Amino acid sequence: MPPVDVQETKGRKLGRVLTKLGFTTRERVHEALVIQQTRKKQIGELLIELGYITRRQLDEGLAAQSGMAWVDLTGLELTPEAIESLPAETVQAYQVVPVEYRKQGKKLKIAMKSADNFRAVDDLRLLMGFSVEAAVGDSGLIDALIKKHYAKVESVSEVVSDLAKDAKFNALAGRNDASIDLDAVIEASEDNKVVKLLNLVLLQAIKDRASDVHFEPFEDEFKMRYRIDGVLYEMVPPPKHLGSAITSRIKVMAKLNIAERRLPQDGRIELTVGNAPVDLRVSVLPTMHGESVVMRVLDRGNVSLQLDRVGLREDDLATFRTLINKPNGIVIVTGPTGSGKTTTLYAALSELNDIETKILTAEDPVEYDIDGLCQCQVSLDAELTFAKLLRSFLRQDPDVILVGEIRDLETAEIAVQASLTGHLVLTTLHTNDAPSSIIRLVDLGVEPFLLTATLEGVVAQRLVRTICSRCKEAFAPSEEQLMELRLTPEAVGGKKFFRGKGCDHCYGSGYRGRMALFEIMGVSEEMRDLIMKKASTNVLRDVSRRNGMRSLRECGMLAIYEGQTTIDEVIRETLSEDD
Repeated sequence: MPPVDVQETKGRKLGRVLTKLGFTTRERVHEALVIQQTRKKQIGELLIELGYITRRQLDEGLAAQSGMAWVDLTGLELTPEAIESLPAETVQAYQVVPVEYRKQGKKLKIAMKSADNFRAVDDLRLLMGFSVEAAVGDSGLIDALIKKHYAKVESVSEVVSDLAKDAKFNALAGRNDASIDLDAVIEASEDNKVVKLLNLVLLQAIKDRASDVHFEPFEDEFKMRYRIDGVLYEMVPPPKHLGSAITSRIKVMAKLNIAERRLPQDGRIELTVGNAPVDLRVSVLPTMHGESVVMRVLDRGNVSLQLDRVGLREDDLATFRTLINKPNGIVIVTGPTGSGKTTTLYAALSELNDIETKILTAEDPVEYDIDGLCQCQVSLDAELTFAKLLRSFLRQDPDVILVGEIRDLETAEIAVQASLTGHLVLTTLHTNDAPSSIIRLVDLGVEPFLLTATLEGVVAQRLVRTICSRCKEAFAPSEEQLMELRLTPEAVGGKKFFRGKGCDHCYGSGYRGRMALFEIMGVSEEMRDLIMKKASTNVLRDVSRRNGMRSLRECGMLAIYEGQTTIDEVIRETLSEDD
């Protein structure tokens, strides 16, 4: 049969597509449709079962139905140009093979296993700057080609070494950002080796569950660092003169202005890696020695937005659920930057998110897009502040309002007004513990009588690293370590302590992953009286603990005794009760 134009088969019913391709007949499709009424099985699978088509014919039919061509990979030999066009990590992450590559116009033809993998095409255009033509091929042959040509995965250090030897980048050496020709920088940023390095860095960061990737120019070097579980690790640095090319490549991907090097810029890159959506929030900052770039990795597949999975203990979970299910009032989540406040609030909103509840959020920026929530982003350029958004929210008939952060008196006052008029307000503050939030709000200028009328509870949290499960070992802590926790050897008699020895899985750190410690302070009538009297933080803390509040340090102690984290981590992240 002559080849069929896939545009003629796109979007048609599968039975008609298979008939058009000459793989079966109308009568056989009709027979399968009659059987389907009782079997509830997909038409393609039934046709295979009846022996009317093969698995490959079904795959080819599904490709044609999606408007994609089928490519026969039998006996195909990839050219060196095609093999080098994509790094091994990219090929393995997206499960595609480069069938043809033409340097002129950066035209790449790829074969992939399924027509559903359309995000691979989008990401290759964005990540690599290719003009991509995609076709579907036999999955077994694709696996064989990947195994044959891409079994060896290049490391970041190997790519950096190649770049250091490449003479064509010498024109960028010994010059600062201001004096480099923009065309030369753009040309360097589009070079396959620079693109390959950046892709390797990003794929490695996502694989290692890094939260941030830093690209930092200094006087004599250009550093690349990951933040994994709250700790920065340095990678092999590329040559200093390639800093501007790497930065420009990131700016292209984030749709930022390459020519602007004097002002900070913010952007976003959306990727799909291993079928999981990943957002990269990009911040570019001009410094003395060039532009510093930080990419925040927002891996939605790696974040649990369920309240029972954020790390709350059973009694704390029950208390927190009581707080967020109140009809009105203010609930504050507090802690330093990077302590997981946003994740906890999103988990709370996910639990409250139902058809009967209208939820509005004011965020800076919106980190995760959640169905069912009306999410608004603060924009200082457009003079759209938290306060201005909040005023508009009150005319939108919400039930629950999330305010990303209370930064000033105006925002605090409108949040108070919103809670007084029958809304539940969830928000964040930056304080060391839960009781300190009261004093912080009073210092901002909120009247104590308004706080007593609206505040329902404060949740303080910290993130501590968890012990690596593969190299976990029991050990006896020294007296000095116990003293830091205000403990004596007699007081911990019979209790076991653990630590990580360090292995390849945790990169020798002894830690893998993080967990949250929580301190939940409810606002009782006694507390409201003390707030009215402007009692000190210490008095508020003592009364809260007497009423059953577990402090961050105490929560950390329980985690130590359960073998989840170490003494050092808890000491590092929590204040002692006497501080």
